[in-house]
Amino acid sequence: MKPLVLPSPLPTSPFSLRHRPPRRASPRFPTRFSLHSKTIAADDAAPRAEYKPGVFDDLFLNLFRSKMVKEVGWDSEKPGYDGLIEVAHRLMMKGSSNSDTRDAAVRILRALFPPFLLDLYQLLIAPIGEGKLAAVMVARVTALTCQWLMGKCTVNSVDLPDGTSCQSGVFVERCKYLEESKCVGICVNTCKLPTQSFFKDYMGVPLLMEPNFEDYSCQFKFGVHPPQPQEDAALKEPCLEICPNAIRRREVVQNTELAQCPKA
Repeated sequence: MKPLVLPSPLPTSPFSLRHRPPRRASPRFPTRFSLHSKTIAADDAAPRAEYKPGVFDDLFLNLFRSKMVKEVGWDSEKPGYDGLIEVAHRLMMKGSSNSDTRDAAVRILRALFPPFLLDLYQLLIAPIGEGKLAAVMVARVTALTCQWLMGKCTVNSVDLPDGTSCQSGVFVERCKYLEESKCVGICVNTCKLPTQSFFKDYMGVPLLMEPNFEDYSCQFKFGVHPPQPQEDAALKEPCLEICPNAIRRREVVQNTELAQCPKA
């Protein structure tokens, strides 16, 4: 079966990726401007794990969206989660580099918390038990409060650098944010890298996030330091074939090539 390439506008039905060896992206600007992309096979689709919204989910969504809108300076006309994804795309395209996007995402995360709360957590909780208590606590809070954003997730055990294991992991069965945005760059630059930086720099808890671009799952490992950028497999992933930003870039390239063709 030929790969299915979906034109914009894109449906929001779930997809899964057909395996293809990753292409190396630029270490400085990973995944942002790559014209290489993976394809999605319709017959490989798998349903997203069901998550029943809780009583506070709309509150969390609206709070997060309001902070993102303030940072971007623009809001979508679409309500709910669909509008949030459009704002995330605008955040991705607003910065002049991936670094700008990641810094903006960190500011959004910081704005969600009272400053004194982050300072107290880093000062009083993070040092206890060589950081294990803080890692366990943030794992449980993440699983309880972030399913509206990521979908169904559970706390699990992860191996720590000292050779022990700890219930400081969060496994996201099928990330709604990645699936709906359809963009590796948005995953990496507005979620993975900023979230890792936020927990380490402002809560004193190292974090490694391991998104799987084949099945949209993601493993959070609180208490584990991320590898160097050149060794992080997620930063070497190409765009998805269904990424709206990749589709726009391909159209621009095609139109440019047509414009440069000699007249008959």
